[in-house]
Amino acid sequence: MPAESPFYARALRWETLIVGLIAVAWVVGGFLSSDFYSADSFTTASLDLSEVALMALPLALVVVAAEIDLSVASVLALSSACMGELWNAGQPIELIMVECIAIGAACGAVNGILVTRFGLPSLAVTIGTLSLFRGLAFVVIGDQSVTDFPATWTDRAFGNFGGTAIPNTMVLFAALAIAFGVLLHATGFGRKVFAIGANEEAARFSGVRVKRIKFWLFVMSGAVAGLAGVVISLRNSTAAANVGTGFELTAVTAVVLGGVSIFGGRGTIGGVVLALVLLGSINKALTLSDSISSYWIQIVTGTLLIGSVLVPNLVVRAQEARTHSFHGRRQWPWRTRVDTSRPQEESA
Repeated sequence: MPAESPFYARALRWETLIVGLIAVAWVVGGFLSSDFYSADSFTTASLDLSEVALMALPLALVVVAAEIDLSVASVLALSSACMGELWNAGQPIELIMVECIAIGAACGAVNGILVTRFGLPSLAVTIGTLSLFRGLAFVVIGDQSVTDFPATWTDRAFGNFGGTAIPNTMVLFAALAIAFGVLLHATGFGRKVFAIGANEEAARFSGVRVKRIKFWLFVMSGAVAGLAGVVISLRNSTAAANVGTGFELTAVTAVVLGGVSIFGGRGTIGGVVLALVLLGSINKALTLSDSISSYWIQIVTGTLLIGSVLVPNLVVRAQEARTHSFHGRRQWPWRTRVDTSRPQEESA
C-alpha cells in the first residue's frame, strides 16, 4: 500500500475537520446576523461558555482514561450554593473561593472512591451523584439566591482583560488549558492516563497505579467544577442551587466532539479547545438569529454529540474494510499459483 502524504494525513485529522466546521459556522453566523463579527458578540459568546469550557478540560482527561463524570454541573451548583451560604455567614470572599474549590474536590473524591475502591462503573456513579449533589445544593441554600457579592470580584469575573474584548474568564481558561495540555501531553502522568484508557489491564501489569490515577482524575474534575461554580456566581452576581442545569451535556459534547474517544486512550486538549470554539460559534449564531428558535441550540448540540461518536466509528470500520480488502488482493494470486502448480508436480 503506498504511503500517504503528510498533507493527506493532516487533512484527515479530526482537528482539521473541526477547523473546517468553525469556518462554516462563522460564514453562516455572519449571514444570519451582521452583529456576529462584532467584539461584543465575541465577548458574550465567550462568557456564556466559560464555565463549560473550564469543566471540559479535566473531563477530557477522565474520558481519555475511559471513564466519565456526569456530575460536574451539579458540583458547580453545589459550589455556588455553598458560596452564597458562606457569604451570608460572614466569611471573607477570598476564603470562600478556596473552600468552594475544596468542596468540589471532595465531591470528586466521592466519585473517585466509588469508582476505584468499590469497582462501580463511573457512568452509574456519576448519574447518581448528579442528582445527589444537586439535591445537596438545594438543601444548603433552598430556593433563595444571594446577590450581594463584592463589586470588586464581580467586576473581575464579568470584565475584560486589559481593555480588550477577551473576558477575564477566558484568560483563566487559557491558563488552565495550557496546564492541562502540558499535564496530558508532556508528562509521565499523562502517558499513564493514555495507557490506562488504551488497555487498563496492560497498564496495571506495567506497574501503573491505575486506581490512584483515576481517583486523582475525579478529584481534579470536581475541583475545577467547584471553581466553575465560583466563576458563575461572581459572573452573574448570583449564587443559587439551580445554576448550570444541562452544562454536563455541553461539556461532554465538547470533549467528544474534540476528538477524545469515549472508549479511552485517544484525544487532545487542543481538539477540545477547538470544539469549544465551534460550540460557542454555533450557539452565538443561533442566538443572534431572529428567525431561528433557541431550541435549535439543543438540537444542534445533540446532533453534534451523536455525530462525533458515529463518524469516527464509521471511519475505523472503513479503514478496517480497506485493509482487509488489500490483504485479500495480495494473498489471492499466491494461492492461485500454489493451486495451479500442484497438478504439474503430481504429473511429473
